[in-house]
Amino acid sequence: MSEATVSTTAELLAELAGLEDPKMRAVNERHGDDHGVNLSKLRAIAKRLKTQQPLARELWATDDTAARLLSLLICRPKEFDGGELDSMLRASRAPKVADWLVNYVVKKNVHAEDLRVAWMDDADPVVASAGWALTSDRVAKGRSGGLDLPKLLDTIEAQMKDAPGRLQWAMNQTLATIGIEHEEHRARALDIGERLEVLKDYPTPPNCTSPFAPSWINEIVRRKEAV
Repeated sequence: MSEATVSTTAELLAELAGLEDPKMRAVNERHGDDHGVNLSKLRAIAKRLKTQQPLARELWATDDTAARLLSLLICRPKEFDGGELDSMLRASRAPKVADWLVNYVVKKNVHAEDLRVAWMDDADPVVASAGWALTSDRVAKGRSGGLDLPKLLDTIEAQMKDAPGRLQWAMNQTLATIGIEHEEHRARALDIGERLEVLKDYPTPPNCTSPFAPSWINEIVRRKEAV
């Protein structure tokens, strides 16, 4: 019998609790994530468990952040319906949980596009940020067909400056992605970024690309042209 078949939710919660690092929790809490588990160790548990949809649902139901992150690593993304994913996102208050849900599950689900459209204008900024993240992903992967890019830039220009943090970040990413991937819209994307100055002073480590849209656009375009 494999180790995966004998792991219960209670056992996994105890294992995750044993991995709690107070210093890591303090760092994570500054970003809104209430857990102190090293993500490499969390991924190692997921690798051991492999894919287990029933267990993933049980872990999600615990409402524990580390357990939910583990749940997202062992679930089957295609087995959720749109309503479930919508409910899961609205229950994802920890930024890392919402981020992993969108990137590891929603993007692989057949309902991703319907959810993207529904979430874009949601009154909850966390939900709206997920819609913008999915939009940025479509642009980045060359699937902009059907997207009204000038209208997206209009919305970004009008709303990004005063948007709440996570929504602002996602809108800024979409702005940068449009500027990078669409030369015909690059000048306007650069202009919007320069005028709004969103994330202009964001602390960026050496050798990393600034999230300030004009810097981001110019750097990635330079790299592409250098290839």
